[in-house]
Amino acid sequence: MSETPPNTLQYRFDGPEDAPVLILGPSLGTTWHMWDRQIPELTKQWRVFRFDLPGHGGAPARPAPSVGELAARLLATLDAVGVQRFGYAGCALGGAVGIELALRHPERLASLALVAASPRFGTADEFRQRGVIVRTNGLDPIARTSPDRWFTGGFAAAQPAITEWAVQMVRTTDPGCYIASCEALAGFDVRHELGRVGVPTLVLVGSDDQVTGPAEARTLVAGIPDARLAVVPGASHLVPVEQPGAVTDLLVRHFSTAWQQPYETGQTALPAAPVHPAVAAPPQAVPVAEIAPAVAAQPLGPPDRYQSGLKVRREVLGDAHVDQELAEADEFSGDFQEFMTRYAWGEIWDRPGLDRRTRSCIALTALTAGGHLEDLALHVRAALRNGLTPHEIREVLLQAAVYCGVPAASKAFRVAQQVVREETTPAE
Repeated sequence: MSETPPNTLQYRFDGPEDAPVLILGPSLGTTWHMWDRQIPELTKQWRVFRFDLPGHGGAPARPAPSVGELAARLLATLDAVGVQRFGYAGCALGGAVGIELALRHPERLASLALVAASPRFGTADEFRQRGVIVRTNGLDPIARTSPDRWFTGGFAAAQPAITEWAVQMVRTTDPGCYIASCEALAGFDVRHELGRVGVPTLVLVGSDDQVTGPAEARTLVAGIPDARLAVVPGASHLVPVEQPGAVTDLLVRHFSTAWQQPYETGQTALPAAPVHPAVAAPPQAVPVAEIAPAVAAQPLGPPDRYQSGLKVRREVLGDAHVDQELAEADEFSGDFQEFMTRYAWGEIWDRPGLDRRTRSCIALTALTAGGHLEDLALHVRAALRNGLTPHEIREVLLQAAVYCGVPAASKAFRVAQQVVREETTPAE
């Protein structure tokens, strides 16, 4: 392990220095140790490079709020150690980094494996909600439930030491960096770009993965021109830990046979190979339903402010709310929705003069003064998304009581109290 300069990642090498480089990317909440059981076999052929996400595994707490930023930091790290071309295998968020590399920096990538990955991880609302939970309660609720998301019940019961390792791994992550990683996943959506992934790709998933399961894996295979699907039975989300032998064999076979040479123009399909006993692969392509684009109203004026406003509006209020508002718009109310999106969100909320936390404070105060309780509830949720804590929201409403009146603030407190309870109570 080396000292980590700014804008790079904590990393380690294993294996012979003169071998081709194979990178292993971790999932959210894990460290490079999630790949420990693959290392002995992989280092027979490759120089394996593993990295930690910011704030994970003792790495410096320098939040990276987008998958593109994580990919840029990884490339900066590789440049610093003289690695130009490499194979890449990533799990979940690490897989998103791999897709980003394939799309934005294809000249660097020789071959790709996506483990428990997806072109879009759930919904943006889900990950921003998780960020609210962590900001309010810390990482302990997430840590305690991580084995339920990562492992099958039988494995978790039979392997208490690994289960406890998983809990402690999440618990010791920097909360700010975890929240930023949630924001990165919230903003990641490459469903309509998969056709531009130009390297041979192995898509590997656990049969019992409830986070990014076989359906998401088949979407990747359907969209990537040169992709093969492998489903590992008896495994959940953290399949390299739960079924290490099967995952290792699949990675060895894939990277041994599907490693593109530099500047190669043709595509090399992964040849047929005997299937590992622990792996079930479909005999033919699985049809995948056409992916519907996100609901969006057509701008009535110049698209620049409208599109930027729509992006900000979704990030602050959530996709579910915005989709409902736009879906309910008709010929009578459509102009008003366009006006709100372009001017309130594209002109005002997107101005650089104030950050979103400050704008949320102003919105809460103004809505309290006006007695607009329904909109106040919406903006309490937005304030939590924008980084305000329940304590800070309480302080805003206390000060509003002085200037807006106690009756107005009393109603506002009742609304905010209910919203905060709903938004910050961890799911059981």
